[in-house]
Parts: sequence; structure tokens; C-alpha cells
Amino acid sequence: MTQKAPIFATLGCRLNAYETEAMKELSSAAGVSNVVVVNTCAVTAEAVRKARQEIRKLRRENPNAKLIVTGCAAQTEPQTFAEMSEVDVVIGNTEKMQPETWANMAPDLIGQTEAIQVDDIMSVTETAGHLIDGFGTRSRAYVQVQNGCDHRCTFCIIPYGRGNSRSVPAGVVIDQIKRLVDKGFNEVVLTGVDLTSWGADLPAAPKLGDLVMRILKLVPDLPRLRISSIDSIEVDENLMEAIATEPRLMPHLHLSLQHGDDMILKRMARRHLRDDAIRFTEEALKLRPDMTFGADIIAGFPTETDAHFENSIKLVKDCNLTWLHVFPYSKRDGTPAAKIPKQVNGNVIKARAADLRTVGDAQVRKHLKNQVSKTHRILMENPHMGRTEQFAEVVFETPQTEGAIVTATIKSCTTNQLSA
Repeated sequence: MTQKAPIFATLGCRLNAYETEAMKELSSAAGVSNVVVVNTCAVTAEAVRKARQEIRKLRRENPNAKLIVTGCAAQTEPQTFAEMSEVDVVIGNTEKMQPETWANMAPDLIGQTEAIQVDDIMSVTETAGHLIDGFGTRSRAYVQVQNGCDHRCTFCIIPYGRGNSRSVPAGVVIDQIKRLVDKGFNEVVLTGVDLTSWGADLPAAPKLGDLVMRILKLVPDLPRLRISSIDSIEVDENLMEAIATEPRLMPHLHLSLQHGDDMILKRMARRHLRDDAIRFTEEALKLRPDMTFGADIIAGFPTETDAHFENSIKLVKDCNLTWLHVFPYSKRDGTPAAKIPKQVNGNVIKARAADLRTVGDAQVRKHLKNQVSKTHRILMENPHMGRTEQFAEVVFETPQTEGAIVTATIKSCTTNQLSA
């Protein structure tokens, strides 16, 4: 049989994409060939449906390859995937990061190994070693500093796919970022499942703000540091200090808000209320007037009424949100929310999600219009497109150097892009 390089398909979050890059290196080192690997997401029932769909598609396209399923959906419901005729082996989120797993993944060995290799994720106490130095475009690298989650929001299955919160020690993170800067990366993004819980399991329990300040101090040649999704109620004093005083920390924060109504937030088992979110964004804007916010918001959570939903609509403007990630609620077996008797009609959920997206689109247009005639420092992702510090997309007619930070004045905008 001709030796073919492994094929990888990634579904879901940025952390999954990071881990796929690590699996590519692990499988290459082990000499694995003629396999297809599907790295799944479990965030909603729809995500699991898409994973099954992708598996069937890849099996049709690669009838002679061995097919491996991993990721959060494989972790939370391994039997579901093992029972699919298209699947040869299922491996868990811990196992997929271990070199010894891939040493046993040669096609002629797969039939001799266990079809399900998924251990108890809750017993894991450490993050996987940093197997790759970031990934992404030549301009921006993503660095995993945390994995897992200790919280139990009633709609969320992710803790059962990722385990409890584990932090990468600051020294390991800083050494990795130094290597990335030496390779020419101009921006680093800190990623994790529950980023603001970073440090709670480390000696002296440092906070995310401590990590940010140490990175900026000890890696002075790093031009731009960006933070991915955070829980605003957990933001510490040092992170607020960094927002106020560190121009190299990008003025863009993505917030895990989920809803705008206090009753629904309580039923979600969130740790903040509506006024907490508003207070945080107001304070951050006072400290950094050019700050922009993104947010995750769920439409149609069980028991949500029109009045509850209207509070989410209002929250978009009350918090000056610009970049919305809207999630239509999807009943997820194994979560407390799935057992709530009063589920919202599916058509109502879709309509509310569409309304939220319409409001979000208007916020984006408003932000972009406000940037016309302003000068921005733009990180080029390719010769014709880059992003501002607030993460707005900018297109250039004249080619620029990929990976460079260029200063340009915004000439015009469309509904979703700036032009320089």
C-alpha cells in the first residue's frame, strides 16, 4: 500500500485546532500513515451531529484508510462513535496528546489495539507538555496556557470533555513565547478553556493578570499580546492594570457573558449578573477608551421568555459589544439544562438567534464606520489583509509584507471590512 500522510479534520474551538497541530507532529514522529483523524467538538448536540456527518464523508473519500476519532465528543460519548461502522478507533483528549498513543496507530496495529482508548478525564491533573510552539499564520501564534474547567454551567458539557482546570506554569509559557518572538511572530494569543482560572492550581495561586504582566515584562520584544475568551467576573486587579497601562496588550476582549437576564443567568449557574457585566465593560472602557468587546450569547435557553430575551438584546448596547458569537440553544444530553421541563420551541430559538445576529451586525457596522479616517497599526495576515488592534479586518489594494505591522489610515468600510 502506498504510504499516505495522515489526514486531519478539526471541528470546534481554537484549542482543538492547536491540538490538531500537535497531533500532526506526534503522528509524523511515530511514522503514522494511511489514517484519517477527526478531532471532534461536543459544545452542542449540533456539533456532535456535524462530527458524525464529517466522519461519514471522510470514510467515503478514504475507503482504505483507518479512521480515528478523538476530541471532546469522543471523550464524552466514546461508545457512540465506536459503534459507527466507519470508525476504527476512538481516543480521548488526554490520550491524543501522548506520544505512545501514536506509536500504536500504524494501520497494521490499529486492529490489535483497543477500539476505545478513553480514560477518566477528571483524573488528569496536568496539562499536556507544549508539543508545538504555537500555530496560526506567520504573523500570529496561539499559545495554550490552560485546559479544563472547574465550573458547571447547566448548559455546558465541556468540563466532561476537558476535565478540571489545569494551568501551564508561567515560566514554561514565557519560554515558549520567547521562542515564538525569535521566530518572527509579532502577535501571541493566550488560549484556554477557562482562561481566567489560570493559576489557581499552581503554587501561590497566581492570577491571569500576573501572567500577562510577567510576559510583557520578560518578553520586551513581543509587539502584541492578545487574550482570547475570558470570564469577566474573574478578572483580577493586575489584568485591569495591564489594560490601563500596557499598550502592547491588545484592546479587544471576548467575554463569556451567555445572557443578559439575571433569572436566566442564575438558571445557567453563571457566576455573574447583568450589572456585573455592564460594570466591567464600563470600567475597562474608562481605562482603555479604544477597547472593543466580543461576547458569547445563547438564544433560547430553557424557560427564556420574550422579556428575558429582550434583556440580552439590550445587553449588546449596554455593554458596547461589537463582535457577537451567537449560539442557538441546543439541548445537550448529560447537562442539567436538558432536564428543564420548559424547553423553548426550536423555531423561536432560531428567530431569536437571528435577531441577536442582526443587532450584532449593526454594532459591527457602527464600529467600522467610526474607524474611517483613523490611523491604525495593522498586523498583516497575508499580503492583502490584516487586522487592527481591535481585531477588525482591513483590506489593502497594494500588497504588504505578510507578518509585518503596518501603519495605515482607513479610507472606507463595507459591512464587515475596512479598507486602507
